[in-house]
Amino acid sequence: MPSSPVVIGVDSSTQSTKAAVIDADSGRLLAVGRSPHAVTGEGGARETDPEVWWRALGEAVASALDASGAPASAVTAIAVAGQQHGLVTLDTAGRPLRPALLWNDTRSAPQAAALAAALGGPDAWTARTGSVPVASMTATKWQWLRENEPRTADATAAVRLPHDFLTERLAGTAVTDPGDASGTCWYSTATGAYDPELLALVGLDPALLPVVAATGAERIGSLTRSAAEALGLPEGIAVAAGTGDNMAAAVGLGLGGAGLLDHPVVSLGTSGTVFAATRTRPSSPALAGFAATDGGHLPLACTLNCTLAVDKVAALLGLDREDAEPGGEAVLLPYLDGERTPDLPHASGLLTGLRHTTTPRQLLGAAYEGAVFTVLRALDELPLGGGEGDGGPDGPGAHERPLRLIGGGARGRFWVDTVRRLSGRAVLVPESEELVALGAAALAAGAATGRDPVAVATAWGTGRGRGLPAVPRDEAAWRRIEDVLGSVLGGATGRAGRAGG
Repeated sequence: MPSSPVVIGVDSSTQSTKAAVIDADSGRLLAVGRSPHAVTGEGGARETDPEVWWRALGEAVASALDASGAPASAVTAIAVAGQQHGLVTLDTAGRPLRPALLWNDTRSAPQAAALAAALGGPDAWTARTGSVPVASMTATKWQWLRENEPRTADATAAVRLPHDFLTERLAGTAVTDPGDASGTCWYSTATGAYDPELLALVGLDPALLPVVAATGAERIGSLTRSAAEALGLPEGIAVAAGTGDNMAAAVGLGLGGAGLLDHPVVSLGTSGTVFAATRTRPSSPALAGFAATDGGHLPLACTLNCTLAVDKVAALLGLDREDAEPGGEAVLLPYLDGERTPDLPHASGLLTGLRHTTTPRQLLGAAYEGAVFTVLRALDELPLGGGEGDGGPDGPGAHERPLRLIGGGARGRFWVDTVRRLSGRAVLVPESEELVALGAAALAAGAATGRDPVAVATAWGTGRGRGLPAVPRDEAAWRRIEDVLGSVLGGATGRAGRAGG
């Protein structure tokens, strides 16, 4: 009896690669394979050799296939979702010239400030790209490379994002998608194409860049013989354009034009993010105005310090990550790697409000609160309209809908409790733990069948989850943290956010 067709979705993140083998008909997760990455760098530097990602992809796919019990011959398509913004520079043979500069490498903060000023400030950038240059964005990293390693920049024959690099290794075709391209600051979300003036501003030849596919589910080629041999997969299966990790997570949640619009998501991982799929092009300089991979918009705010920062505080205190309680009078802003939102690239952690009665568990709780507050304060900037989904047009408004809570932190009791307490909103925790890989698998299924990937994920039910009711918002804790951050920003915190509805 022939096996059911399966697809593979790859999540190439900062710390590891995960490959999910999915039954293409039912959406059932058959197995997940994992392989770790090495991140190096000090003093703001964060780098990884792209060849590490390629080796990890092969290891993760092999592990997943072996655990799934599905024969390699059943695989019909593959797609990669990768960490956003990283700068990969290749020579004429497609080999990396140096380790990739990752999204959380903050060395390009001076270049970000100079680029922002060169175009006329935040509003000018928002109108063109949807985003203001910060150290995370790829254009600032390219500018840093030009200024600090000019020989490498001059020798560069191709510039890729992390997922582009892997997709090109799979299909032999240099292609990206609108979602990941929109995080570069040289792609215009107003025109849906690379912006010639911005490329000229950073001295980047457009010939070095990949073609932009219409969507992340577009079939951009077939698995090459060499890639098939490296991965143990059939030659010629469909390869999708793929996308960035946040865009893939949205697909995995069923967010987009063929699914839910204007439903906010809070992601708690290495970084913390808030985002929503919407038809409205964002216009706030406080947001990254990304494109969604299905052709819509995915406005997003991202913080640098989330689960890893809180785990570091727990380790310093000698506590388990769950051994926490509300922070009391203590406030801890865990900006251990600088911060992106708000834009404080050179910041460090800040602790204030200590009393004789302050306990270690409260200090850990204060770290949770500082990280969650930083993520939640951006919610009100999301351009959420009427939307579709829960309750329809007569259902709850965008600021009353449950927060979809994803990422590693969504599996932590105290993370979930802190989000509920500081937001005052109901929370929905999806059952699926591998939403980025599942979203990538839906892109692969779209490439194999021509179906809309959001519709595929919706039919699979990958966004289903358990709902938790709202609890009273801790206004005192919110105001306490807001006042401390306000003093850091010189009294100008911006809008505090309407996380409580």
